[in-house]
Amino acid sequence: MSYGDSREKILAAATKLFQLQGYYGTGLNQIIKESGAPKGSLYYHFPDGKEQLAIEAVNEMSHYIRMKIKESLDAYPDPAESIQAFLQDLSRQFTCPENFEGFPVGLLAAETALRSEKLQQACQCAYQEWENLFAGKLRSAGFSDEKAAEISTVLNAMIEGGIILSLAKKDKMPIIHISKQIPSLLRT
Repeated sequence: MSYGDSREKILAAATKLFQLQGYYGTGLNQIIKESGAPKGSLYYHFPDGKEQLAIEAVNEMSHYIRMKIKESLDAYPDPAESIQAFLQDLSRQFTCPENFEGFPVGLLAAETALRSEKLQQACQCAYQEWENLFAGKLRSAGFSDEKAAEISTVLNAMIEGGIILSLAKKDKMPIIHISKQIPSLLRT
């Protein structure tokens, strides 16, 4: 296993486990076992240990989600249509929850916000980047800066809540219901 391979395998395993089990439910030994990397390589690549791994996992998830949001926003000129397209894409991930990837940053944020300032900042940055994408789309459609920022925060909160409900119910319908409400939200 080469330098880059072991680092990427450790990060991929950590990201998956943090998504499925959360920060405190995931141990370093489990990450090593899941990744197949030698134990010494974890601290070689991630000298700050589990916290550094979690921060990099948040950054990986954030990048993936940013690309998915951008893809949908760029596909349709109408903000409501483009946001609904993103939500439809997101809802498809709930047809097989055990393969659910890319979310939730919310689990790590909720678990660690009061205990790890660095991890909290990584989560905050991820949310802000997503909100900025939505706000940019809204501004391009004529919304004021203030209104675009406000709606983007509400939208992000709705999506995170929808993800939690979809996970709890093992059902994509909470995301579908949010999607149906987007035109009303944008008329406010």
